[in-house]
Amino acid sequence: MKFKILLSLIALACTGLVLAQSPDQQEEENVRGAFLTSRPKERPPQSSTAERPTRRRPRTTPTNSGAKSTPTPGPTADVSMSAEAGNTKVSAGAKMGVQRMGLGLTLFTRDPNGLAIRVDPSHEFHKGEKVRVLLETNADGYLYIFNTTDNGPPVMIYPNAELDQGGNYLRAHVPFEIPSSASLEERLKWFTFDQYAGTERLYFVFTRQPLPNVPIEDDLITYCRANEKACPWRPGPELWTQLQREMNAPLKTDKSQKYGRAQTAVEKDSTTRGIGLSQEDPEPSVILMAVATGTNSLVTALDLVHR
Repeated sequence: MKFKILLSLIALACTGLVLAQSPDQQEEENVRGAFLTSRPKERPPQSSTAERPTRRRPRTTPTNSGAKSTPTPGPTADVSMSAEAGNTKVSAGAKMGVQRMGLGLTLFTRDPNGLAIRVDPSHEFHKGEKVRVLLETNADGYLYIFNTTDNGPPVMIYPNAELDQGGNYLRAHVPFEIPSSASLEERLKWFTFDQYAGTERLYFVFTRQPLPNVPIEDDLITYCRANEKACPWRPGPELWTQLQREMNAPLKTDKSQKYGRAQTAVEKDSTTRGIGLSQEDPEPSVILMAVATGTNSLVTALDLVHR
């Protein structure tokens, strides 16, 4: 089974979603509480000027001297990635009290009435069924999504030169949909299962800083224009080995059993207008958090089985 990339969105031929985490990583801890309490207590006031959030990196602001530029508030620590899983260290001068990285995932399916309904990730899907993933992070950072088919070579399906101007920057607790319900065409709003059975694996990589030597934004757009047949971009062996090692870093997981409920207006509005979720808003179905506070990345995999 192969993923097909449409003109303005990635159409995935995919199926049931199974979290690829070992039982010993599911330690007793209030993972959900730790994730949700980092949300603001109340949603910000509604604004008529709210727009679809940009996925580009924050703009830089000149210092008083004009000699340097500093980014607008984003990641809370200066970190460097280690080649060994779970051994990423915060560099000297990093702010104290950096929170552990967390990622929330919710899987939706399209019901006969066209509504987005929460579905158990272990549900088995078949030809013609549709799914969408809603993601939420507990810190500002960068999201990468890679795909392998039957353990084949990896391909980067997000960021994508045709989506969000090649950007992949997420703000804390501002939900992100893949694909987007805001797409103008119905066929571009969902991942649709085709007739071919197979096993896909999606790798979600959430980092505080951009991955080195991975093109994003204008670099990705330029690359794809110059190498049309080479797009989507594919990671080299060294980077892929490093990400595989990072995936072995221990994560703590909390999985909800509340399925069958429709996506709320608050979730949809927050996604399309870039408004953060509050502690009172709906929770992700699956929450993963890094065990260590000093890590610069959170890497997890989801298996998609098409029957």
